[in-house]
Amino acid sequence: MPNQAKKLLTLRQAARWANTARRNGQRIVATNGCFDLLHYGHVRYLQQARALGDRLIIGLNADVSVRRLKGSQRPLVPERQRAAVLAALRCVDAVVIFRGQRAHRFLAAVRPAIYVKGGDYRVETLDAGERKLLQKLGTTIRILPFARGLSTSALIQKIRASR
Repeated sequence: MPNQAKKLLTLRQAARWANTARRNGQRIVATNGCFDLLHYGHVRYLQQARALGDRLIIGLNADVSVRRLKGSQRPLVPERQRAAVLAALRCVDAVVIFRGQRAHRFLAAVRPAIYVKGGDYRVETLDAGERKLLQKLGTTIRILPFARGLSTSALIQKIRASR
């Protein structure tokens, strides 16, 4: 558990962490999302993201922003537990919980070399403000293949249908 705790950063700590990584010549890969009910699709996606650079940092939506994005029944797993599970993964170097619905402040603090989203997105469908910020930072945007049938929403539907 101590190693996991070291991976959980505040936004200010993440900015310092990223600056140190850049000074050491490391390429930072960033992604963000809810990561509620972690499944194989998430793990595969995070492993692929990490392979694109030297360090992977995740911006994790706080519970309040998950509710705004996904509805009042979500998240299923509280933010601190979701963060701890992500931090337990070898491919994840750091996790930051952010309260906003969008990742602007997280991305501005970390200034990643590469920003990754899953194949359910296209560059054109990313939040316009986030896309503009990433372009200003000179960040490369990569969309990774979507794993069909592997979504938290689909898992929740399957579980509810089996009751």
